[in-house]
Amino acid sequence: MLSRLFDSRGEQRAVSFQSLFAAGDGFQFTTNSGTVVTQEDSLKIGTVYACVRLIADSISTLPVDTFIRVDGDRRPYRPRPDWLDMPEIGCSRTDHFQQVLVSMLLNGNSFTRIIRDNQGVAGLAVLNPLKVEVKRDQSRRLIYVFDQKDIIEHEDMIHLSELRLPGDLRGRSRIELVKENLGLSKALEEFAARFFGQGSHTSGIIEFPGNLTREQAKSLVDGFEEGHKGLRRSHRPGILFGGAKYTTTSVAPDDSQFLQSRQFAVEEILRAFRVPPSMAGVIQAGAQAYASVEMNGIHFVMHTLRPYVTKIEDGYSRQLLTNGAFMKFNLDGLMRGDFGSRVAGYSSGLQAGWLSINDVRRFEDLRPAEGGEAYRVPLANVDLGAAGLTELDRKTTMVQRLINAGFEPAAVLKALDVDPIMHTGVAPTMLQPVAEPAPSYDVNQRDVNVTMPEILVNVPPAQVNVAAPVINVPETVVRVNIPENRPTVRTVERDSEGRILTITERTED
Repeated sequence: MLSRLFDSRGEQRAVSFQSLFAAGDGFQFTTNSGTVVTQEDSLKIGTVYACVRLIADSISTLPVDTFIRVDGDRRPYRPRPDWLDMPEIGCSRTDHFQQVLVSMLLNGNSFTRIIRDNQGVAGLAVLNPLKVEVKRDQSRRLIYVFDQKDIIEHEDMIHLSELRLPGDLRGRSRIELVKENLGLSKALEEFAARFFGQGSHTSGIIEFPGNLTREQAKSLVDGFEEGHKGLRRSHRPGILFGGAKYTTTSVAPDDSQFLQSRQFAVEEILRAFRVPPSMAGVIQAGAQAYASVEMNGIHFVMHTLRPYVTKIEDGYSRQLLTNGAFMKFNLDGLMRGDFGSRVAGYSSGLQAGWLSINDVRRFEDLRPAEGGEAYRVPLANVDLGAAGLTELDRKTTMVQRLINAGFEPAAVLKALDVDPIMHTGVAPTMLQPVAEPAPSYDVNQRDVNVTMPEILVNVPPAQVNVAAPVINVPETVVRVNIPENRPTVRTVERDSEGRILTITERTED
């Protein structure tokens, strides 16, 4: 099936992550720092490798599926295309999209060849972007020349570009745009290796008056190291004879500033790839709070991953799917916050009516619940007309309340201007519509028109005759107790000088 793509040498086969740019020795940039940067060399810079792997792995491992919109409703597109799970022989979906993203991140372009047969798309193959040339034919149509000899039509190529200037046929390489930062980082790496690996600085100097032969100097150094080298001999006092003097040396501040420069180069690379330092394994001074780390993750998904995801979705949908179908990555797993935040979001969606119980259960990888596909909203947030509460509905509710309160049914109906109706005697049945899940869309399914006979049901108007109730109210008797008013006699006893001795009170009958 894919043998048409490969020649006897296998030069046109999709390449691996490690060797994607192995043939790009001629694609190089000379920087002001004096270093030469190629796309393959850029992966040897630790920060570049970490950023590329982070972005490529994050997107290539996302769940992906195909959908189609029917009457404004998104439904699964079936049957699921074979190329989505196995793009080519010996290459899984994860490996395929990883190559696509590595090509875009380092070269600025990704070229995926479409292999077709009489049944449609037979397979896909990611080509080395350094071997693909983009041209226009005499009719101004885009064509792609692979390995200087194989011409591929525009319909058989998925060309994704990261940053394309107006009028350009290819996207710009990120390595070219940030070559100075990469060159600085490479130069600092080489300097650090020579600085610490080649021993350009000594730990100390032994000064000796007079002249020494080479053998005498070597014997003096060897004897000093023999007495002090090793853990067991550390911090032992040293003795020098003949006026010799030992002086320790240290790294000059100017020589150690390359550490700060190296940190600056790392930050510039992170900025170019739009990757948070914590996600690339770069530890900064001061610990970040959990909320900051979580927001960095969400920012990374929205502003770093989503543009690449959108480009892949658009390119693959346009070239591989028909009938308005489209491919979609699922980013929900990367956007999930902590459990408390998810619960708050689910509650808001359920209250607003744009989430169902089963929608929430699917987000949490739970089995759907029976009747959980319905979308509900609080009645208080719906106007009466939208809720189906007509004028008759309101009058009926009022009739029910007044009759239950003891008012005469006939008088109630007359007062509210409601015509009496008759009851059939059949027990009432409450029906509640339940939203069914949208079926999958099968492109092989044929439309079937079924004509149902028209059913007419004649229901005679019902009449309700309710006898007037008789209400007897007994006469009310009120009893009031009033206290009696009886006279009181007070007697005062005095002595011979007229002073009051006693006072006596009594009530007469």
